[in-house]
Amino acid sequence: MSNEIKVSIRNLYKIFGTNPKAMMEHVRSGVGKPELLEKYGHVLGLQDINVDIREGEITVIMGLSGSGKSTLIRHLNRLIDPTAGEVIVNGEDVLAYSESRLAELRQNTMSMVFQKFALFPHQTVLANAGMSRRVRGESSEIADTEGQKWLERVGLKGYGGHYPGQLSGGMQQRVGIARALSSDSEIMLMDEAFSALDPLIRTDMQDLLLELQRELRKTIIFITHDLDEALKLADHLVILKDGAVIQQGEPQEILLNPNDDYIIDFISDINRARVLRVRSIMEVTNAPGVNVAGDVSPMQNLESVIAMSEGDTNLNYRVMEDGTQVGLLHMRDLVKALVPVEAADPARRAASAA
Repeated sequence: MSNEIKVSIRNLYKIFGTNPKAMMEHVRSGVGKPELLEKYGHVLGLQDINVDIREGEITVIMGLSGSGKSTLIRHLNRLIDPTAGEVIVNGEDVLAYSESRLAELRQNTMSMVFQKFALFPHQTVLANAGMSRRVRGESSEIADTEGQKWLERVGLKGYGGHYPGQLSGGMQQRVGIARALSSDSEIMLMDEAFSALDPLIRTDMQDLLLELQRELRKTIIFITHDLDEALKLADHLVILKDGAVIQQGEPQEILLNPNDDYIIDFISDINRARVLRVRSIMEVTNAPGVNVAGDVSPMQNLESVIAMSEGDTNLNYRVMEDGTQVGLLHMRDLVKALVPVEAADPARRAASAA
């Protein structure tokens, strides 16, 4: 996986209202979202966003309704222009793009998968899947070939002649993903792409996305309000509240070391054993260890190790990767990691009770 920064968001602000530029002085002097609305009649959509999105990774931007996540993703392809700041894509500031250059960005560099599918109801599934190619002016033959290829990859072989209304919601979203992939764009924007689906179908779509990503290594920016989904998909997780970044980083690190009460509350109901991985709590060592009961993988979740150990906290496991020991997992450390931060921190628990 490359460490190259594909998209860089720098000092990004968005203020909605009649005179947003004039409001920047107030926001930079410390006026928050509630006060800006009450006193000045403007809405603070985004506040000093700084995020680097790396090539070949899934960056998940999450938060509750009104946190600014959908506003943020629409800045990347300039469906929304910021009040201040920069959006750098492949080293170029897209805010400086002409209309023609911006159209090229949307057609060739970035594809988008929407929550509500956004399929053309009077076009066949195949026509929808190859639509990005047609918009670029490529031949129907190329569009159909690419569309068919990706329909098959997302499990819709044989459905090309159907119409969207004849498909289930999950199948329609597969068409949306096929359309995005057929464009062969470097970057995929996915705005609440699975939130309209039933839970079981949603899980299937998450698994499909991860399966495709293991092969394609696209740069994906995924918006969600669901923490379980974010933790499952994200290489890099960005958590927003009231238009500002509260914490960002590797999801396992955020789960183990939340830096804000908002995030602590957010993660309080997570099944930590199912989400946390061995690599996050293991001791990095090649020492043989004692009471070693077997071998585990760095990517195994803790739930699977608990089942292996049958609850014996005196055991240790060698952590093996590609035939080489990379660490030791101590069951006592595993048990400690399962305790939520609030419960593990008596001072915070006492303060909350007071």
